[in-house]
Amino acid sequence: MAVISLSSVARHCDRLLRTDQFGDWEGAVNGLQVENRGTITRIAAAVDASRATVELAIRARADLLIVHHGLFWNPSHPWTGKRYELLRLLLENNLAVYSSHLPLDAHPRVGNNAQLCAALGLKKHRAFFFEKGRFIGRKVEVRLPRERLEDRLRRELGCAPKLLAGGPRVCRCIGVVTGGAGSELNKVAHEGVDTFITGEGPHWTFALAEELGVNVFYGGHYATETFGVKALAAHLSRRFNVPWSFIDHPSGL
Repeated sequence: MAVISLSSVARHCDRLLRTDQFGDWEGAVNGLQVENRGTITRIAAAVDASRATVELAIRARADLLIVHHGLFWNPSHPWTGKRYELLRLLLENNLAVYSSHLPLDAHPRVGNNAQLCAALGLKKHRAFFFEKGRFIGRKVEVRLPRERLEDRLRRELGCAPKLLAGGPRVCRCIGVVTGGAGSELNKVAHEGVDTFITGEGPHWTFALAEELGVNVFYGGHYATETFGVKALAAHLSRRFNVPWSFIDHPSGL
């Protein structure tokens, strides 16, 4: 069994994802969030860092957990109550945590948006959707019936997407921003997108989609963001010759 240093894996992830070049939402921490005793023999990947996914990663005998939504979004102190219990669980079980939010969304190869495009058979996609100083989404010119795209999404996400059918029956410009970008329909339409794929959005986007003439597919915040952590963990597995597994703990949202 290969034994790899945690620091070498973290440095590689930082370089690959260009972590130091990204801004993010206030409170987000991209990069290594929790150290272990210094080595890695098995990687687990999950969308969210939570008590449940940490326990599942421990059960899988992982010593590194790769996540998209990390542990720290708000002030990280005091370490009391449930917060203390979670951190103690990580430390006692030698489980490191590496988190990548917007850098993992944006990456043109292992990123959530690029990977979802690839799964849907959308080729020659390019960067769009400027946020926090970087383009994080992907956009592609196509000629694809809306119903066929809906079928592909259902197959790849494992659930039926919610369709706001405000746009054309034949999609010609598809934009993909996984997660919670539904409130950005005006921005998306301004960039020429007639069909937008994201995870979730507010109620008022139903009327706005009709006004703007844009199709919107809400595939679920969780379901649309499983792709990046899987691709990153698979990449690390190949590069460092360590096994990996996906921790599936869907929120249903």
